[in-house]
Parts: sequence; C-alpha cells; structure tokens
Amino acid sequence: MMDEKSSETAPPAQLKPSAEKHDGRFWVQALPLLRALNASPQRNKLAVMAGGLMAVILLNAFGQIKLNTWFGSFYDTLVKRSLSLLTGEVVSFLIIVGGLLCLVVAQTWLQETIKVRLREWITHDLMDQWLKPKRAYLLTQAGEDGANPDQYIQADARHLAEMSASLTIGLFHATLLLLSFVGVLWTLSNQVVFVYDGKSFTIPGYMVWCALAYALTGSWLTWLVGRPLIKLNAERYAREADLRYAIVRINETVETVTLQRSEADERRSANGSIGSVIDLSRELANGLSRLTWVTSGYGWLAIIVPILLATPGFFTGSLTIGGLMMVVGGFNQVQNSLRWYVDNFPGIADWRATLLRVSRFRNSLSQLDPDDGTAGGITVSPHPDGQLRFENLVIKRELSPISFAIPHIEIRQGERALIEGAADADKSLLLRAMAGLWTEGSGTILLPDPRDIMLAPARLHFRIGTLREAMTYPAGADDFDDTMICAALVRVGLMHLIGRLDARERWDRVLPTAEQHRFLLARLVLHRPHWVIFEDMAMSATEQDLNLLRSIFTRELAGSAVIGIGSCSALSGFFGRRLRFARSLEAVPAQPVDDAEAGLSRLPLEAAE
Repeated sequence: MMDEKSSETAPPAQLKPSAEKHDGRFWVQALPLLRALNASPQRNKLAVMAGGLMAVILLNAFGQIKLNTWFGSFYDTLVKRSLSLLTGEVVSFLIIVGGLLCLVVAQTWLQETIKVRLREWITHDLMDQWLKPKRAYLLTQAGEDGANPDQYIQADARHLAEMSASLTIGLFHATLLLLSFVGVLWTLSNQVVFVYDGKSFTIPGYMVWCALAYALTGSWLTWLVGRPLIKLNAERYAREADLRYAIVRINETVETVTLQRSEADERRSANGSIGSVIDLSRELANGLSRLTWVTSGYGWLAIIVPILLATPGFFTGSLTIGGLMMVVGGFNQVQNSLRWYVDNFPGIADWRATLLRVSRFRNSLSQLDPDDGTAGGITVSPHPDGQLRFENLVIKRELSPISFAIPHIEIRQGERALIEGAADADKSLLLRAMAGLWTEGSGTILLPDPRDIMLAPARLHFRIGTLREAMTYPAGADDFDDTMICAALVRVGLMHLIGRLDARERWDRVLPTAEQHRFLLARLVLHRPHWVIFEDMAMSATEQDLNLLRSIFTRELAGSAVIGIGSCSALSGFFGRRLRFARSLEAVPAQPVDDAEAGLSRLPLEAAE
C-alpha cells in the first residue's frame, strides 16, 4: 500500500535492542541459524545424509591408510626386481583404488546434495523471515541492513550453503585423516634412527612433531598475511550488491531513461558503483597474491621437507626405500590435515564474511518490531461492525501534522468517499497509517475485515507467474474457476487474453498501460470485494476506462464501498462524500461542491481546518 512518489520517507523501523545484531563473534552469528535449522523440517533429511557422508569418509580414511601401506610394499617390491611380486602389487593397487573411487563418487554426490538441501533451507528461511506481515516494508526503513534483500536471499544464501558444506566436510575429513595417520607416523618414526658420537637413538614421534611444527608455522603465517581478507570479502559483497541494484534500477526505468535521453547521465552514475567494485577487487587481488606466497610456497616445500627430515634413518639403513615412502606419505597426510586451515583460509575468510552478512540480515528481520500503538501512537484495530472509522486521527510529520477537520469520521459499506490530500506525501502517509506501517501520531483507525478490502493502486502490481495467477492475486490460482476468470476478462474487454491464461510473462511489461487499468477492473469483478481503495487511478485512465469503472460499480459492485485517495476530478459525481486530509496550516473553510453530472446539486466538503 505504498506510494513511491512520496516526498517524505517513513521513520526508521523500530528495532528491539539486540547484542547479537552486529556482534562479530562466530557463535553469536551462527547460533540463530543453527537453532532455526534444528526447528526446520529439513533437519532429519540433512542428518541422514550427514550420517551417510561420515560413514563414507571413515571408509575413505581406512582406504588411504591401506594405500599408504601399499606404497611402502610397492617400492620394496621394485627393489627386489620380481615380476610376479610386482603383478600382485598392481592387482592390490587396482582393488584399493577401485574401492576409493567408489567412495569418492559417493562422497561427492552426498556433499553436493547436502549443499542443495542447505541452500533450500536457508533460502526458504530467509524468505519466511522477510515476508512476514509488514517486515518487507519495515526493512526498507531499517538503514544499511535492509538494503538489497535480493542479494542476501539469492546470492549470499547460495554461497553460504555451498561454503558451509564444503568447509565442514573438508574439516571433518582432514581431522579424521589426521587422527588416522598420527598413529601410523608415530610408529614409523621409530625407524628414523639418528647416530651421534657413535651412538644410535630415536626420538619418539619425531616425524609427528616435525609435521606439527611445519603445519603450525604455515598456519600462523597464513593467518598473519590473510587476516585482512575477511573484511575485504564482506565489503565486496556489499559493493557488488550496490552495482547490481544500480543496473536493475536502470533496467526497470529504461523507458523513462530513453524518453529523456539520459543514457549518458545514467552511465556516469553507474561509473561510481563500477569504480567502487573494481577498486575493492584490486585490493582483494593484491591480498590474495600476498597470501599465495605463503600457501604455494609451503605446498612446494612439502615435496622435499619430509624426505630431508627422514633421510637420517635412510642413511643409517634403518629405513628401506619403501619405509621412506611410507614415512613421507604419512608426513604429508598429517601435515596436509594440519594445514587444512592454511589451504582454506581464503575460503574461510569468504565464508565468515558471507555468514556475517546473512546473520546480520536475518537478525535485522527478527528484530523488526512495528509500534502497536501502545506507546501513544496511532492505533489500528478492527471495526466491530465492519465499517471504516477515523477517530481523532493526527499523523505527525516533519513540517506539520496532518488530520481531518472532523474528529470522528465513519464510512459505511456501500458509500463512496473521496479523500483529497494537499500533497502526494499526505495520501501516502494515510495509506501507511491504515496499513499499520506509520504509527507516528495519535488517534485510532478502525478497519473492516482485511479480507474484504482490495487496494487499487496507481501502479498495478503483477506477481511473477502466469496470467491466471496475476488475475487471481492475492488469492491462489485455484480459488477461481476458468469460467469466472474468463467472464471477468470479457466484462472489461480483454477477451483476447483468455487464451494466454497459462502463459508466463513479465505482465507489467507485456500489457500496455491502458490494458493494465482494465486488468485491474477485471480483478475487482472477479474478487467482488466489499471495500475498494483507489489510489489515483483516474490520473492516467482514459474516459472509456472511467465509464467502465462507473458501470462496474453500478452493476457487479453496486454494494461495495469505494474510498478514493488523491485527486479524482475526472470522476465527478461518482463520490458521494469528499474529505480533505491536509496540514493544519493549509486548512480552508468548508465549501459546497457542484456535482451536476451526478444530479447532486450540493455535497458537503468535510475539510481539515
């Protein structure tokens, strides 16, 4: 029920104080999402798939241990130069690798399916939070956290789901391999014998401690160099959202831009958003380059470091070539598991930034709390007799309050009343107040049953979908049969659309303005509401459309109440009452109104003095 032409915006939505909203701690960000997941119907499906995935990873870790043992046996067999033994090793290799291949395929399928399920849950959860009554509008008044909800629900939800699954599964896999190979490497460390001053000795867990030191050093350097990437990634998503919004806004207003020949101006305006994204992308590129010195450097060093560390045992003869390869394989598995943080730090930074954005958006939605009027604001309640009543209504605004001159106004079903505002902002504020979206002021608004009211806005809203769904909006497509829908279209002269009821189009673009006016009337004929609120329809409607409107309210909707908000001089004689809703400083004396066309010589103007 909002008018985009309003020159004044609503005050920021009232948010309950929340320590969680902008808290950067991980658990503060993650716990609300985890609690929501625990209450979701998707929980059981995800739990079953996660359990299956854990079992597959356990089997995979067992297979990796078998493969590492095979490497030692294989290299020892090569030294023996025996073809029969080598053939047996190749057969063993094919069996082990065949089993690992099946496990990897199963792990991939489960991992990707979990990503899909997670995205499905996060997207539905955010949509549910966003489209609770009044929240979507209140969010637009909530400042930065309410900007670009499409970015949060579509792109950020997808990215968070995919990154959460990948990182969690990767961490579990790395931890399991670490626990499995630490024992193996600890045992193999006993074969690394040192000789000093003619004495031989071993260091318990020597290769384990070396792998631990190597991985921790790399992790510390990665954290030190890559820490700024967390903030940069968070800022990148915000700037990307601003750029996308700028492009969408131009596309939505392309007709006006073309008619005014303002393409060059729009291009200059978009340059700011593009430049902002490019500048930040350049910073990210430089940060990732610095981080690559650490991640890639440690990756290359890992090729030779374990061999050098185990060389003393090989030189003393305590390690065979096969044993050396097993030690090297075990070292790499341990240090790779420990270096999981190093290798995944850019992804972790990206994930943390996305988690922060999604949790902040969700917390902002959960904290939206429109004033219910108990603190002295405007109270909106149902009318006991199903009528519309304004009692001592005063809407506060920056310049001056606006109100009716008559303290108690009641409009009954079947009446037709025109409410004229001094400015577009006045009528917009009245609509918001009736919807409970503007509470600044005093007085009471008593409304009929919301199910009996239909708003006829100046710009018709089309939901994305088929023409049938657009016709039955806001009800469901199955609430009306084809006979009723076709009869309504024929009544307003849109019979050529009957064959396109199941076509999916951007109907706000496909239908010309004149047909959109008639489509609105067809909706009214179909729904037969008891109350209709018109918002400036007559400003762009043709005389033929207005005559059709009069005819419909004389026949199909003869008993419906009509509330016109805004100037409707073209509908002279249609309204039985005229009310002026204006600022106190703009009040004028009551005047008679000549409505000769309706056969009413003098109707009262209930002005706002």
